[in-house]
Amino acid sequence: MNVKSDSIAQLGIVAADPLRSVGLMAILEDMPGLRVLALDWETAFESDNLTALLMDVRLSVSDVIATIQQLRRKRPEMKIIAMGVPLEANHVQAVIGAGAKGYLAETASEGEIRMAVEVVLDGSVWAPRKVLAQLIDAGGVQRAMAGSDLIANKMTPRESEVLKLLAEGKSNRDIAGALDIDEVTVKAHLGRMLRKTGASNRVELTLRSLDEMGGKPNDANKK
Repeated sequence: MNVKSDSIAQLGIVAADPLRSVGLMAILEDMPGLRVLALDWETAFESDNLTALLMDVRLSVSDVIATIQQLRRKRPEMKIIAMGVPLEANHVQAVIGAGAKGYLAETASEGEIRMAVEVVLDGSVWAPRKVLAQLIDAGGVQRAMAGSDLIANKMTPRESEVLKLLAEGKSNRDIAGALDIDEVTVKAHLGRMLRKTGASNRVELTLRSLDEMGGKPNDANKK
């Protein structure tokens, strides 16, 4: 069974509990540029037009990893976000290593869920801050250490405002509202900021900025 494809990103939701599926649909259905679909496992595996899949399941870590690996073999282009019980950092890292683009605890707030979906669709990875830092370090990311290389020194006043809101865990929509600009402009700012700093995505940019400031994010990436 195929899901009709168009320019709208399509996010499938597979949940063990039908009420959870309804709740997640309600949280995500008003996100611009996104179509949310409640699916069963068969449809999730067979649909070749899903942009992403949010799997809210009650499985052991090993079963979650096995399911992700199976999905990746079947649909390598699909971005997978796993959701379940809070896990230790090494287990989250294993889930990400298996091919998931994000991990959310079942206790995540509505804002965290929307932010995670936005970040993953934007090409980044969503996970607790400790896990992201380990993944970035493992990839040999070069952090700006010298004063002349500080991220803050490379930003225009407007980009500094965007970076501050980004570090607070704000979504593109929130940033646009706070600065009275549209989301297209926010994305343009982020694109320039990534090019200036050499960061591969918004999550890496945020972590590096927080490291410089010695601060902590105000969202799910704070652990």
